[in-house]
Amino acid sequence: MNLVTLLPFIVLIGAMFLMTRSAKKKQQQAAQMRDHMTAGTGVRTIGGMYATVKEIGDDTVTLEVAPGVHAIYAKNAIGAVLEDDEYNRIVHGATAEGLTVPDDASSLTDSESPKTDLSKDSGPEDAPKLDLNKDDEPKDGKTDGEAGAK
Repeated sequence: MNLVTLLPFIVLIGAMFLMTRSAKKKQQQAAQMRDHMTAGTGVRTIGGMYATVKEIGDDTVTLEVAPGVHAIYAKNAIGAVLEDDEYNRIVHGATAEGLTVPDDASSLTDSESPKTDLSKDSGPEDAPKLDLNKDDEPKDGKTDGEAGAK
């Protein structure tokens, strides 16, 4: 056989070897990260939920998802183990200076609330009005609820 015909197969096998090696390395790093979890550590699940580790079993981990609310997850469901500063910043809104991040923008505006009267029609004056009354007779002469002839 010619070397030219074997070359694509050799390249394909080499690429597959490199991809599996890379995936295996990522799996080992994830397992090592999960092994370094301790009780009280903040974590993010692969679903994006933030929680605090309460107990660690062989294959499971008990997470406190809200004060007093515990849930059991598979260890493989832990996507990231977070540093304390990062976990507090994300979950509690605390910054490095001890300031808190507001939940909404209302504290960033003037203290006076805008005076908006929603009872007035704020649409354009010459906008066409839509009549929702059903004054038309049904085309078949029957009213709603009447059975048709069989």
